[in-house]
Amino acid sequence: MTAPGPAVEHGKPAAAASVPASLSRPTGMASSAPTFIGPSGLAPPDALRSLQESVALTVIGYEEIVRLLAIALVSEGHVLLEGAPGIAKTFLVRRFADSLRLSFKRIQFTPDMLPSDIVGAVVLNPSSGAFEYRPGPIFANVILADEINRAPPKVQSALLEAMQEHQVTVDGVAHPVPSPFIVIATQNPIEQEGTYPLPEAELDRLLFRILIGYPGENDERTVVSQHSKAPATHLPPPALEAADLVTFRDAAFTIHLAEDVLDYVVSIIRETRHDPSIMIGASPRAGVQFARAAKAEALFAGRSYVTPDDVKSVAFWVLNHRIALQPELVAAAYSEGTGGLEPILRKVLSEGLERRAVPR
Repeated sequence: MTAPGPAVEHGKPAAAASVPASLSRPTGMASSAPTFIGPSGLAPPDALRSLQESVALTVIGYEEIVRLLAIALVSEGHVLLEGAPGIAKTFLVRRFADSLRLSFKRIQFTPDMLPSDIVGAVVLNPSSGAFEYRPGPIFANVILADEINRAPPKVQSALLEAMQEHQVTVDGVAHPVPSPFIVIATQNPIEQEGTYPLPEAELDRLLFRILIGYPGENDERTVVSQHSKAPATHLPPPALEAADLVTFRDAAFTIHLAEDVLDYVVSIIRETRHDPSIMIGASPRAGVQFARAAKAEALFAGRSYVTPDDVKSVAFWVLNHRIALQPELVAAAYSEGTGGLEPILRKVLSEGLERRAVPR
């Protein structure tokens, strides 16, 4: 786990070396993306900007995290938000869902939960005398799995089928979840007593782990000022609709991934398995999700093709939870007072990126 600190401020990605946008553009391809207009009449870059502005009305300083959440939703991925208590993780997810006119359910994970508390159960209807299925809270577009590491593994695993297959099976019957569908889990990296670390199989199904630090001074002053007043009686209408996201999801599949950029993605994944600082590297599933996230990044940038910069911009968020560092590095990260695992994760992954040849 990583302790919050100044290295990540509100989820801003680490700066990546600039690569000209013209690199790896397929011959004869225009510099701008085809016009993918959602039912709301917005192209992807305008839709992302509208979403960020909508969330920013009540949640201050999270524009970059909203961008990553939008990429995850379009990529059909899931997200882990990790940060100290009181930094508006839950509020952010609720406002994100509201701004997209998506259904939202919050599941508060506790040690005494059962899987049926999530997926539902077959119960006897006393009126009809028949058994019937009563759905659990998993049936919503946006699921907030709050403090997911406080529930035992048996309960955490109840999410796996929904995350991977977009359905849950109860009493031998499959029940599809709504589309679009995203699980956004949260956990507190400070308190470890009475918690259950997420298993590697579950972490590998998460597209991003977003590490959230404390806000900057100006943002914190704005938060205190704004939320010490009477709450707004109403908020502006949602920026987008579910149909927009479905349109953008389908459009992301059409974004061109040139062979040299594909090789670049694969080489980064394979590098994590040969780096002497890393005990366990990223899986092939990580490569698939990496490519899809890079395509969504290109879509929201208004391009019809993926550049190396798109790959670099999502690399840390895709990989930071999928690698296990050598024990001596973990021990040094804490004993030397360097701010926990996050700085060493950034250093290891950054060095790995630098060792891979950038497509030309």
